[in-house]
Amino acid sequence: MKTQPRFACQQCGATAPKWTGFCYACGASNSMVEELPRAAPPKGLGSGGGRGGASLDFVALRGAGSRAPRRRSGIAELDRVCGGGLVAASSILVGGDPGIGKSTLLLQAAASFAADGGTAAYITGEEAIDQVRLRAERLGIAESPVRLAATASVRDIIAALDGPAAPDLVVIDSIQTMYLDTLDSAPGTVSQVRGAAQELISLAKRRGTIVVLVGHVTKEGLIAGPRILEHMVDTVLYFEGERGHQFRILRAVKNRFGATDEIGVFEMSDRGLVEVPNPSALFLADRAPGDDEEPGAGRAAGAAVFAGIEGTRPLLVEVQALVAPSPLGTPRRAVVGWDATRLAMITAVLDARCGLSVGINDIYLNVAGGLRIVEPAADLAVAAALVSALTETPVPPEVVLFGEIGLSGRVRPVGHAEARLKEAAKLGFAEAWMPGRPATRSLPTGLRGVAIGHLSELAARLAPPSALLRQRRQPSAASRQLAATR
Repeated sequence: MKTQPRFACQQCGATAPKWTGFCYACGASNSMVEELPRAAPPKGLGSGGGRGGASLDFVALRGAGSRAPRRRSGIAELDRVCGGGLVAASSILVGGDPGIGKSTLLLQAAASFAADGGTAAYITGEEAIDQVRLRAERLGIAESPVRLAATASVRDIIAALDGPAAPDLVVIDSIQTMYLDTLDSAPGTVSQVRGAAQELISLAKRRGTIVVLVGHVTKEGLIAGPRILEHMVDTVLYFEGERGHQFRILRAVKNRFGATDEIGVFEMSDRGLVEVPNPSALFLADRAPGDDEEPGAGRAAGAAVFAGIEGTRPLLVEVQALVAPSPLGTPRRAVVGWDATRLAMITAVLDARCGLSVGINDIYLNVAGGLRIVEPAADLAVAAALVSALTETPVPPEVVLFGEIGLSGRVRPVGHAEARLKEAAKLGFAEAWMPGRPATRSLPTGLRGVAIGHLSELAARLAPPSALLRQRRQPSAASRQLAATR
């Protein structure tokens, strides 16, 4: 029987009998690509079998495993993100923008893993052998016992690795370049990415190998290919960072063997990616409290230090804000490293509950160092930066802030307060503006807690009444013109 062509969405995997300009399932534009289905489903490339299934041998829930539960990669920040190490027979998907350092990090990890006594293989479908060797020489790991190969055929990979001497760690760079010869579609399509990933994950479960897949990302920042790819693997890591910054953030968004939202911090150098064991000190290197300043130079307004939590790690970072009069009818909002919708909410609360004219101005908000903050505990630090920029009153340099803001203007408590306070005290901060009334016994030595219950209390602390009076909400030009015509 002749097979009819079909069109598959490259974003979600939905199929349609004819081409359309957008996907009816996910709404993606120009994502339908023609694929030729097979009359029969493809067989696996590993071990063959008949139609009859084998009987299952059920075991008890409690028992001792035959393999070590975790293996150290040799890179502490990578082990932290993975939950304490690499789990045997697991599959890890690493995504990130082009040139962010995915291949560099994984080549370093494979070399460290092999130098620690494990066996590692690095298989590339994008580069030639000499190109990978050139990178290894630049990183200083050319002498590491890493097995290197260049191929894009999944059948060849399975044939080389599916045996008793399978390596402990295999890096596939990248999954979008791999192809199955049992499928009639091009590499990178939905069926090829899904089929190749399934075969490689089956190899990991069958041989106890740790398989790391490198994934390309779309312009929206999501891993390219079907969404089911992230559901198939055990761990999904995103490599983030700005090209203008030397910092790189490795973030876990899915982990079956550890905590999610854990991060690892790296610094890009001429010798590759270097671990940053104390990222708070690095992010605040330009504004350590107590630094001597030049005579007559005042500390700039619009900056506040936020005591955050990324996974299980406390992290201090500077939030910068600039409030400027808007020449346009619709004020401009530019946000880097935070949620723009949440900024709009904080601006509205400052206008409605504190009577400040923040929303009529252009607002520029930036999280220093290229870090992206996702927790709502940053609300108080963002509000402090906005009020400081509006009133041109600097936040005291020895102050650190955290707290969630409600629509009523009340500041709500957040979790992990003790870890945040300990990190602030370790870096030399003397005062913490926080929600609730802090218990004296819970404060670290040398750190004083200040309770902020409402945003009006924050505004009163940051600026004298005369400065706040000048910034009270004034009627807009359109309102004054309307009143004059009445």
